[in-house]
Amino acid sequence: QVQLVESGGGSVQAGGSLRLSCAASGNPYSRRCVGWFRQAPGKEREGVALINTGGGSTYYGNSVKGRFTISQDNAKNTVYLQMNSLKPEDTAMYYCAADARSYGGLPSPGGMNYWGRGTQVTVSS
Repeated sequence: QVQLVESGGGSVQAGGSLRLSCAASGNPYSRRCVGWFRQAPGKEREGVALINTGGGSTYYGNSVKGRFTISQDNAKNTVYLQMNSLKPEDTAMYYCAADARSYGGLPSPGGMNYWGRGTQVTVSS
């Protein structure tokens, strides 16, 4: 089993920055990849960024490339999402997710087995 706890969400003005954290515990072989997904009201959940925890390869959704950075601190079992140049359209509930597989790209939400409860990000114009 894997437990994921997100933190770091909040409200920020457009152009601002936030850093989300995902603290992971449980079987490390069940979290070979860790990703961030988001869901805005009335919209489907979408992938934002993913890191393969073994090799460190990273993947991003098109709408966040160049603005968001995913990273990990293995000593703390924590994955971060640094979000810069935030836009109102980034407003959503952000979820951390993990899976025992490694991916060569950003998977659909159905490809992730473990999920956190989410943290809200609100960007005002």
